[in-house]
Amino acid sequence: MMVTTASPVKTAVSVKHVTKRFPHGGHQLVALRDVTLDVARGEFVCIVGASGCGKSTLLNLLAGLDRPTSGEVTVDGRVALIFQEAALLPWLTAAGNVELALELRGVDRAGRIALAHELLGRLHLDGFEKRMPHELSGGMKQRVALARALAQDADILLLDEPFASLDAITRDLLHEELLRLWTNTALTVVFVTHNPREAVRLGDRVVVFGSRPGRVAHELHIDLARPRHLDSPEIAVIASRITDRLKEEMRVSVS
Repeated sequence: MMVTTASPVKTAVSVKHVTKRFPHGGHQLVALRDVTLDVARGEFVCIVGASGCGKSTLLNLLAGLDRPTSGEVTVDGRVALIFQEAALLPWLTAAGNVELALELRGVDRAGRIALAHELLGRLHLDGFEKRMPHELSGGMKQRVALARALAQDADILLLDEPFASLDAITRDLLHEELLRLWTNTALTVVFVTHNPREAVRLGDRVVVFGSRPGRVAHELHIDLARPRHLDSPEIAVIASRITDRLKEEMRVSVS
């Protein structure tokens, strides 16, 4: 008899019993308490929670910008972080912002120019390579930020509410672009949002954060077929459940 053993799922991100405290007015503010979370390689995980629940703090720990007070964070691969604001360098063109990331990787000048144009083209920014950031719309700036993240040859993409300030149509288009990139690459994505519908539309799994202090309150595996549409009844039902859970967490935190 032949026995076939399934290959173990590889973990890209592992957070084990992480607590993070910050000095605040003579005492310690607990931003995260005993957070444990694993993200499999190639998984798209959305973290949803109210403002101030520690979502951004967790991303900073994953990106290596900060260290936990206690617990362990393990990240297996190169990481790129995208913020709500595109944070493009205003004195560089769209292509120049992408080329800078390539230069830091040691890519030669000819290679930088060619690859920057290729990455911007993948995000439908052909013809905008020489535009300065102030000449781009909000959605275009975020596309350049995505291209810059891809230029870092990242394995893990961390996104901190990157589309929150955009209008609904632009946000919907960028959802499609992000999902297309994720589908066509081996990227692992951790996407932070306060919008339950956005989380359900994008994620393989949604992690609901409780607040004060931040912690994992609930997890949902999203078994809806892709592509998903933001206004679909199925997404609305699941998002409503998440919203109810967030309300419960907020009531607990203020009681």
